[in-house]
Amino acid sequence: MTDIPDDLFAYDPLDDEAAAADADTLAGDPLAAARALDEADPLAAYRDRFVGVSPIAGADLGTASPVLAYFDGNSLGRPVRASVERIQRFLVDGWGGRLIRGWDEEWMELPFRIGDTLGETALGAAAGQAFIGDSTTVLLYKLARAAVDSLPERSEIVLDTDNFPTDRYVLDGIARERGLTLVWIEADTESGVTPEQVAAAVGPRTALVVLSHVAYRSGFLADARTITRIVHDAGALVLWDLCHSAGSVPVELDEWDADLAVGCTYKYLNGGPGSPAFGYVNSRLQRRLVQPIQGWMGVRDVFLMGPEYQPADGVRRFISGTPPIVGMLALQDTVAMIAECGIDAVRAKSVALTTFAVRLADTWLTPLGVTLASPRDPSQRGGHVTLSHPAMREVTARLWERDVIPDYRDPDGLRIGLSPLSTSFEEVAVGLAAVRDVLGELITE
Repeated sequence: MTDIPDDLFAYDPLDDEAAAADADTLAGDPLAAARALDEADPLAAYRDRFVGVSPIAGADLGTASPVLAYFDGNSLGRPVRASVERIQRFLVDGWGGRLIRGWDEEWMELPFRIGDTLGETALGAAAGQAFIGDSTTVLLYKLARAAVDSLPERSEIVLDTDNFPTDRYVLDGIARERGLTLVWIEADTESGVTPEQVAAAVGPRTALVVLSHVAYRSGFLADARTITRIVHDAGALVLWDLCHSAGSVPVELDEWDADLAVGCTYKYLNGGPGSPAFGYVNSRLQRRLVQPIQGWMGVRDVFLMGPEYQPADGVRRFISGTPPIVGMLALQDTVAMIAECGIDAVRAKSVALTTFAVRLADTWLTPLGVTLASPRDPSQRGGHVTLSHPAMREVTARLWERDVIPDYRDPDGLRIGLSPLSTSFEEVAVGLAAVRDVLGELITE
């Protein structure tokens, strides 16, 4: 575990005097401020473990030469060097050398072994509850459908208007399949769902509540512990979408007494494009829930090839088909790094990065009409911030041409996703300087 000094990255996000002092410092020499933060960063050395990361030292914020700044780690993380070696070794030795024997020797249990390690390192989950499985969409369907089927006397699913499209689409389909009613929470696109809103939405007809721990648009960090308690008090189950949480912010599924969770592994966990998602089923629910996609890998004896589906004991029953072994290899290396430095250190770096980005935006972009579309208080946001301006769609397109890569989300939002282990403060400064320059060009055209 990496020790974080108490005074490192210390700040009061709502202190106007501190913000004014920061503005003076950043206006004077923002690159020097960034380099000082990098020098003090106890996680700085992890950046060298990633493919495609090169030093930016010596960059001049006034030069037009492109310097890669990657602001999309909350959508697709960078590859880890160790993962390249791991995959090459697997192709030659694991697959090429062991052939089908690999299933008996390791691969059959790999989804659960990785799941246990991920659970311990980043999800706050004891062994036997997390697993690597299908895509996020498929796992969301399986767990949500199993949850509502377990409470047949209840007729409502609660969700919010600003949840990720897959969540909304899947739940709409389940509601139509099962004759259920969707109860919508109107979410502020610049913040997120509050405990008070959940308390007003749940009741004796609620079967399931599905929310994102970190909102994909604004980065709002939900109060998962309190919301879970409110849902349970109403006699319902809760499913947490952890896609923008896992590997960036501390998650404590067991302490929250969460029922179910899903999340992708290609964002902060750097599993690679389309790497399989993880699922979590609390041990107290595993015998009670019946998953709707019954496949041969989820049975008690896989090679019995029996005439009837007999679900396995434990979390294996939530597996359906043959596990995507190659797809789950890479994420092990990021999980190992998080275990090495500790999720609290990762969170401290994440807060420092997003706070630095907000300070730069206040100094450089607010005068150009940009507004912050994320919580200003870092205790209420995850690992990304969204900056709003009517020109941001075109800004994003032009930045990509300059090798500066954020992403765009309606309405008018430029997302700055800062993966703590692979992003430097200098990269943030270089990238936001490019945002400033491109937006300035568009305004004056």
